Amino acid sequence: MTEIRVTTHTLFSRLVAEAFGTFLLVFGIVGTALFTSGNTGILGVALAAGLAVAAGAFVFGPVSGAHFNPAVTLAAAAAGRIRWREVVPYILAQLVGGIGASSLLFAISAGGPSGYLANVVKGGFASNGYGDHSPAGFTVVAVVLTEFILTTLFVYVVLGLTRGGAPAAVAPLAMGLALTLVYLVAVPVSNASINPARSIATAIYGGPTALGQLWVFILVPILGALVAGFSYRALFDRAPLAGGDAD
Repeated sequence: MTEIRVTTHTLFSRLVAEAFGTFLLVFGIVGTALFTSGNTGILGVALAAGLAVAAGAFVFGPVSGAHFNPAVTLAAAAAGRIRWREVVPYILAQLVGGIGASSLLFAISAGGPSGYLANVVKGGFASNGYGDHSPAGFTVVAVVLTEFILTTLFVYVVLGLTRGGAPAAVAPLAMGLALTLVYLVAVPVSNASINPARSIATAIYGGPTALGQLWVFILVPILGALVAGFSYRALFDRAPLAGGDAD
């Protein structure tokens, strides 16, 4: 997440970068969950998340700030890192990338062994959930707490790493490690959202229950991100933006 005074790229270039980066993130996480997690377990999915966000941040961070997540974009605006008028275009680009990734994974699943697609759809297509649709059967209250706390902490890490003090080569790796840690905690509880674009991308193929529970994985990460963004700016990052306040 670069600060507004750093980026010199056009909005179109940044949106393309966000779409590609979100595609990489969702394809890596969900593809691993669908095709590989039977052998690797939670660790494989967590590593896929961390590797994807680290690779995306190295490639696209200098262009768009490498949000790849509507919650991070909202936090960036709340913290004064991007302008509020850029939030909706960023989120739309992230949704395009995420849904594009899950759609291609759906097509790949259709070419699997007999019954494979039906099984992954019946299993929720790696969607997030609570109650009977939580991997370990956690309640909605436990899921809400987990998603809120981990989103807030992850956004604090991202805002701290992109404040300007961390070396450019270190920040993407640190973000990747932080997301790996988040996934290690959250996968058994909620299947790890922390990202509304990831949750929407899988829920559209996960069946009616996944869609019915989607509100938690849109609302809670957004609330956690806004709390983190506004509080980080108030506590640690009070320097004004170049050219005045964000609008």
